[in-house]
Amino acid sequence: MRHTPRSPRRATTAVVALIALTALAAPAAAQVRRNEQQKPPSMTIDEYEPTSMLVTKQTSVTRARFPFVDIHGHQNLNMGDSELAALVATMDKINLRTMVNLSGGSGAQLAAQVRNAKAKYPGRFVVFANVDWNRVNEPNFAQNAAAQLERDVKEGGAVGLKIFKNLGMDTYWADGSRVRTDDPRLGPIWEKCGELGIPVLIHTAEPAAFFLPVDKHNERYLELTQFPGRTRPPDKYPPFDSLIGEQHRMFKAHPRTTFISAHLSWLGQDLGRLSRTLDTIPNMVVEVAAALYEIGRQPKAGRAFFLKYQDRILMGKDTFGDENEYAVYFRIFESGDEYFPWYRRRHAFWGMYGLELPDDVLRKVYYKNALRIVKGIDPANFPR
Repeated sequence: MRHTPRSPRRATTAVVALIALTALAAPAAAQVRRNEQQKPPSMTIDEYEPTSMLVTKQTSVTRARFPFVDIHGHQNLNMGDSELAALVATMDKINLRTMVNLSGGSGAQLAAQVRNAKAKYPGRFVVFANVDWNRVNEPNFAQNAAAQLERDVKEGGAVGLKIFKNLGMDTYWADGSRVRTDDPRLGPIWEKCGELGIPVLIHTAEPAAFFLPVDKHNERYLELTQFPGRTRPPDKYPPFDSLIGEQHRMFKAHPRTTFISAHLSWLGQDLGRLSRTLDTIPNMVVEVAAALYEIGRQPKAGRAFFLKYQDRILMGKDTFGDENEYAVYFRIFESGDEYFPWYRRRHAFWGMYGLELPDDVLRKVYYKNALRIVKGIDPANFPR
């Protein structure tokens, strides 16, 4: 077969076309490279911390407008003198007049804390007693616990009873069944509190999200992945509604006793339900410790709730933290600021809003309600 040589004109045309195609492709390839360079880095939800670009009013509220009682504190009041002095100095800085130490224990342990605090800083601390649930299977447990509580109040100086969350979730009878919060066998303890005129501050269950699947729909996903032990799976724990229902039935069964339901009864995300509960249980009040972020994201409903139930809400913080954490509480209560951060993102990735509570409501939340409910707090330390 004879090979026919390509004409110079045809060869030139092909080269020109190739050059043209290369020229067209070059910008596209460059754009691909630029896009690859501009592709955002991959990150986990733990690493994602966006900075809000919203420009809003910023109010610094580093000190409560009125002296306040922290109804939900946990301290060892037998700590060293320098540590106790540092704690009181921080309390003075933020206007915290009296802290309620809920971790008093019982017997000699409790009495020692009360003596030490009274001797060094009179009026600054009061102490709640605790029940030893490790003894629940001993004969006459509730009667003995009630008797010990009476000694703790009359001899040790306790001014209330704190019930931790192990009751209802992690305490068991000898037969392996769970000790329910509303078990009538525990009645003597609650009745003794009513007889002594002391309140019961009780923590039941956990945030409702802890009982849900840990998936993309769970708004506490970050916390539950960082702290997987906080999950409450159904193969080990009763549903949230069952636990809260037990607490509220127990309140109704003992109307002579005042119950302080910790953490807004873990119903801050459903103020309608919490309102209905308060309406049907007149001996129940709530405190806001470690749950105020629920109020902070619903300022209209939250403010209405505080105005309606102003005589039944107490200030509490739980983990003491530092003055910057307390400042977020003050800012929610006192300011009208919009969309500012909670101090711990795993608890609330959403923005907070101020309630601008009136002064008369602030006084009740900060100290007047606590003075009425906890008789051991010295009213002379607070304005009238």
